[in-house]
Amino acid sequence: MGRIKVGIVGANPERGWAVRAHVPALRSLDQYELTAVATTRRESAERAAAEFGAAHAFTDARQLADHPDVDLVVVAVRVPQHLELVQVALAAGKHVYCEWPLARTTEEAEVLVEGARQASVHNVIGLQALRAPAVVRAKELIDRGDLGRITSATVHSARGKGASGQVPAWAAYTLQSANAAGLLEVHGGHVLSVLDHLIGDIAELTAGLSLQHPHQVVAETGEEVPVDSPDHLVLTARSASGAVLSATVRDAEAADPRVLVEIVGTEGSLAIASSSAQEPRATQIQMSDLELRRPSEPGSPWDLVELPPARAVPEEARNVAATYVQIAEGLRTGEQTAPDFARALRLHRVLDAIRASAETGERQRLS
Repeated sequence: MGRIKVGIVGANPERGWAVRAHVPALRSLDQYELTAVATTRRESAERAAAEFGAAHAFTDARQLADHPDVDLVVVAVRVPQHLELVQVALAAGKHVYCEWPLARTTEEAEVLVEGARQASVHNVIGLQALRAPAVVRAKELIDRGDLGRITSATVHSARGKGASGQVPAWAAYTLQSANAAGLLEVHGGHVLSVLDHLIGDIAELTAGLSLQHPHQVVAETGEEVPVDSPDHLVLTARSASGAVLSATVRDAEAADPRVLVEIVGTEGSLAIASSSAQEPRATQIQMSDLELRRPSEPGSPWDLVELPPARAVPEEARNVAATYVQIAEGLRTGEQTAPDFARALRLHRVLDAIRASAETGERQRLS
């Protein structure tokens, strides 16, 4: 198999997840070639192509997807556009890597799952925290039985977004629930994806959602932003295997942002935690350099577990690069192991259950 040719929809050369993570990740991997980019403006598309070394620049995502020099379409734009753009890629018969959340609603996600099934292509959701070395190693230890039967998991995840009462202009849209890119969907979704991966499906849950910082302004202009998206999530749950889960996920953290996941079994424990040495804006589970800790025996202090050396790419791009490696292996073997749209749909349904529990005050059960 030759190099995989990639086209990125949403390749803004100035800001965004594509320039921060996808482009550095692709540049670090010999298996890939970035051949095409698309943005909504001709000027930015041509500039992105020049800066990223892509041969083709488009303002129409359909033209990018239809081009013979594109094998894999990456959708890295705002969530409300995911449905249309992923469908464009599927209609062209191309493999698709879509950033999380897959869609604005569960109903839209269902459409994309069915579309990917009919297209018979690799379909990958950007739950890159699953490829963090600490998470990969934790999964190995749990599956090997080192912790015995998993009895509980406790999560604390806090980021600083909105703590100062202002957000950058590009992030203002995330403060409206209709855009499905707020704390619950993005911050909470990535955290819950790791828990699902490590301890299994959530079977039932009780949740509370709260908006504690309703007044935000655009940092560049001082203009007030309408806010209705929650900035706090408190969750208690039970996995299908019987493990109990408690989680607090919040924005507007005034102290250092941080991540801590502790998993306890009948024969041992482990902890996944953000490193104190990383950039504050990267302190989210999907883009952090995470440490893995484990006591040598019950009652002893936590010891660091040795992990593979970090990839020589920016911190935010490391897990994305690992996901691309997983995609390349799947395309080579024909067996998809990277998280797919069906996994994203299950996570969307967990988010729906959280919203329902927060609204009704009732415990929700998931099939």
